[in-house]
Amino acid sequence: MSPIISVADLSKTYGSGFKALDNVNLDIERGEIFALLGPNGAGKTTLISIICGIANPTSGRIAVGGHDIVKSWRAARSLIGLVPQELHTDAFESVWATVSFSRGLFGRPKNPDHIEKVLKDLSLWDKKDAKIRMLSGGMKRRLMIAKALAHEPRILFLDEPTGGVDPISRRQFWRLIDQLSRSGVTVLVTTHYLDEAEYCRRIALIHAGKLAALGTTGELKQIFAERPIVEIRTRRAVDVMRALDAMDDVEESSLFGTAVHAVLRSRRVSAGDVVARLREQQIEIDSVDAVQPSLEDVFLDVVEKAGRS
Repeated sequence: MSPIISVADLSKTYGSGFKALDNVNLDIERGEIFALLGPNGAGKTTLISIICGIANPTSGRIAVGGHDIVKSWRAARSLIGLVPQELHTDAFESVWATVSFSRGLFGRPKNPDHIEKVLKDLSLWDKKDAKIRMLSGGMKRRLMIAKALAHEPRILFLDEPTGGVDPISRRQFWRLIDQLSRSGVTVLVTTHYLDEAEYCRRIALIHAGKLAALGTTGELKQIFAERPIVEIRTRRAVDVMRALDAMDDVEESSLFGTAVHAVLRSRRVSAGDVVARLREQQIEIDSVDAVQPSLEDVFLDVVEKAGRS
């Protein structure tokens, strides 16, 4: 089965000469939950905008459901539901009217049963007659998803869907995303919550407009297969990082909450070796443990290397 989204040699250059995307190649499968990760300004939103037909590419080709997004914009766009970061709608309109209107925008026939199902799936049914201005922040986020699902799209884009949302609502969002994927909807997510990306089948890391890494979480973590990571707990994190950065056997260090992660250059170096050198400098250490790489470790490592290239 062909991918539902195919991006080939995609580049986007703005009038000033700024290259927002640089020769991106990407295939996304039907029913896949896919994450786009990258620092601010990496090109994630530009990529989504072009796939959705909101912006035109400078070069390259994008096919959505087999339709060229430029040549067959209407057919391709009808397959897509887009959830932006900000809600743009009439604050004095009702929830039901807003979602129904979104369905009509795509020329879909009225279907009260579908609207009812969407609102119930998003725990908004009891608010169907409420004015949007009366909704809480979390409810407005769910309303944005309801609007995007109103015309029964096969692809759902969520741009930072859980920003500013409480932990309970975040879990509810991801349960819904999993249900949508199981029903055959392809879901693309951009997020700064790296723990959320663990829910996704595959992840693309974008840096400076280029695709820096692509794969499952397990595949991406293989970049540390020969480079152990040790976690150091100390009350002198700044001193520890300064000392680690001066060690030839330590590739890099970074702060993780109250701990420090050190990436060792090879498995020939042990956590004990690192501790001994730190204590030689009279730096007090509470504990040192070898740890499995997190997605945050991967993200920092990939961005750091991409920035040097």
